[in-house]
Amino acid sequence: MFGNKKESKKERFVIKSEQFLGMSGFISIIMDSETGVNYIVNGNGDLTHITPLLDKDGKVMIDDITTM
Repeated sequence: MFGNKKESKKERFVIKSEQFLGMSGFISIIMDSETGVNYIVNGNGDLTHITPLLDKDGKVMIDDITTM
């Protein structure tokens, strides 16, 4: 069906930054490579929170994915 053609698959989510906070958990910035939207992820024990990253004007931060 797909033959022997090997396709290179780009990862959808890219980790841009990670900061470990010791016993307090971690914070990561990830980017959706299909939309360019940036998210901040905060993990602490059994809880993990994710939300879009906002700029100083309160707008969602979006990277230009056309150059990727």
